[in-house]
Amino acid sequence: MRARTVERGDALHAGASNSDARHAAAQRDARRAAAKPGRVTRKEAELREHALAYALVMPANQFFTHLTAALLWGVPLPPRLILAAPLEPDVGVLSPARVPRNHGVHGHAVHADRASVVTHPRYRVQLASPATTWAMLGAVLTDLRDLVALGDALVREQMFSSTPPPLATIANLAAVVGSGRRVGIASLRDALPMIRTRSASRPETWLRLLLVGAGLPEPDLNWELRVDGAVVAVIDLPYPELKVAIEYEGEHHLTDGEQWDSDIARYEDLAAQGWIVVWVTREQLFRWPENVLKRVRRARADRL
Repeated sequence: MRARTVERGDALHAGASNSDARHAAAQRDARRAAAKPGRVTRKEAELREHALAYALVMPANQFFTHLTAALLWGVPLPPRLILAAPLEPDVGVLSPARVPRNHGVHGHAVHADRASVVTHPRYRVQLASPATTWAMLGAVLTDLRDLVALGDALVREQMFSSTPPPLATIANLAAVVGSGRRVGIASLRDALPMIRTRSASRPETWLRLLLVGAGLPEPDLNWELRVDGAVVAVIDLPYPELKVAIEYEGEHHLTDGEQWDSDIARYEDLAAQGWIVVWVTREQLFRWPENVLKRVRRARADRL
């Protein structure tokens, strides 16, 4: 992938600017996720349990949509959205069927020509397809970066042995964008060209968009460093031509002793190969993004 820049006046800055409101939301996400690491995971599990319980009595013409479908597909969502979500599952029907209004569900009418309904391979329940789910959340995700991160997760390549196959393709996402007008269509159109297939996580997507939105060249994603034909490291967001590596460190990297030892050894190997490594933590990314940019610019300047 060739590096490219995005001008400040483009859709990324229109939908995800450095305004006080959006920065405050990102800071809240960081505090909520960091203060109680298990809180979001427990709420996700509770939401899934309620949905699967309803699936036992769900009429044949109904299917899960929006947030509920996203949770069942296992894609990343903002912590604040999960924590604020009601327990009632999102349930849809194809128009002109009557919208579900029974107690305990949030009903939606869905146009048949703008939706694809499939059976979940694990849970065996009817729900919106991954691409349709992404399109539905165009009206829910208020930050463009989260809509891009959701798209990245759906089309993610099978980069590692632990990575499942992609749930969708960029062509699938483009097809739902082109299927007709819907609530959130402008955000979907803005997000689509920013989606990449090699982002490993929501924070990595946010980090990439932070760099690009600040006018820096777009880094490669999960790039394999090879020495004598053998892969010695997979770098999160590198600038290979400058030997600058940007590495995102999630909480598990800092709390898992074995993982931390592995990370230290890997960074020492990168330094021995002449790389500058910029470490970025969740706290730094979501609460102090300007400091991250300063460090990346300084590392690049050292090599230019």
